Amino acid sequence: MVCQACGASVVDGVYFCSKCGAQVLAAQPTYAAYPQPPVPVLVPRVQRHLQTLGVLWCAFGAYRFISGLMGMFFLHAFAGRGFGGYDWPFNHSHGVFGQPWMASLLPVIAVYTVVMAGLALFVGYSLLTRRPWGRTLAIVVGILSLLKPFFGTALGIYTLWVLAPGASGLEYDAIADRS
Repeated sequence: MVCQACGASVVDGVYFCSKCGAQVLAAQPTYAAYPQPPVPVLVPRVQRHLQTLGVLWCAFGAYRFISGLMGMFFLHAFAGRGFGGYDWPFNHSHGVFGQPWMASLLPVIAVYTVVMAGLALFVGYSLLTRRPWGRTLAIVVGILSLLKPFFGTALGIYTLWVLAPGASGLEYDAIADRS
């Protein structure tokens, strides 16, 4: 062994150098045959979940659009006078779907369906392309989607869990596409 302070040779088992008095540290054995284990790479939470969140928002937008169309279709079938004749969607001679209140209800449902489906698709797009304003939009629409039972509630909770904390805002800003 060699003293790290003065370079004098030191006998094994001695704790202090006989020349300078410095403490002698035993050399650590090297294990060349065994490679060091890899250091795990910690991927931040936002980056880990952002792709999944974007895809789920796009799927939710498509779900909202299709379920809204089906809802309007069945609303006409069950609340109106059936499907009428051969010109069913365009035949309004007996009133819209046979009920006067349906005339104002169907456009409201249609606009609500299109707006909410469009917002969900827009949130999915903004998260997948990492837009700077995507996090804010996702949080707002996530809160609104909490009112849509099951899939909307679960997606809203997941969105808020990933994007709402302050640390998530810093992570999102770091990976946001500023172009």
